[in-house]
Amino acid sequence: MEPAQQTPAAGSLSWRLSSHPITLLTFLCFRISSLLTYLFGLRLFTSNFVLIFIITILLLAADFYYLKNIAGRRLVGLRWWNEVDTSTGDSRWVFESAGEGREINATDKRFFWIALYAQPVLWVLLAIVALVGLEFIWLTLVVIALVLTLTNALAYSRCDKFSHATGFASNAMYGSGLARNLASGMVSNWFSRGGR
Repeated sequence: MEPAQQTPAAGSLSWRLSSHPITLLTFLCFRISSLLTYLFGLRLFTSNFVLIFIITILLLAADFYYLKNIAGRRLVGLRWWNEVDTSTGDSRWVFESAGEGREINATDKRFFWIALYAQPVLWVLLAIVALVGLEFIWLTLVVIALVLTLTNALAYSRCDKFSHATGFASNAMYGSGLARNLASGMVSNWFSRGGR
């Protein structure tokens, strides 16, 4: 008798449970490829620093774009962008969430947040290694990677807080409207009794 196959629980780290497996796999490939190119490109494939630098920067830029414009929106229902006021030159971040009606897959959410925060941590560790090894030319690449990955991490953290705050505010407004209607109904009822 064959043992029954167990299906992974919702929210576990199995890409097969994803609502958007192609988006998730592409997101993870972009996240991992820049790190692997940096770590193994020079030592295994070529000794050309400029080639590794350019390929890593292109992969980081593709990761930044894909995460910001596609993966965040599809996997967790969040999106952010920066607007510049043409009259004053001031810039501001704009956050958008899919709203409460959209169900977010627990697996997609876990993969997204783990990958979002793990990559900057790994780049910080690589920055420490570059500093200790006195490889300052590599440190420039790591600093660029840190700026790109930390920008997305910070923006999505703020976007997530904004979406929770928006949901809380709309619930509070709805709740206060209900309380106000109940209170006005009780007061009008009390005054109508007093007039009799």
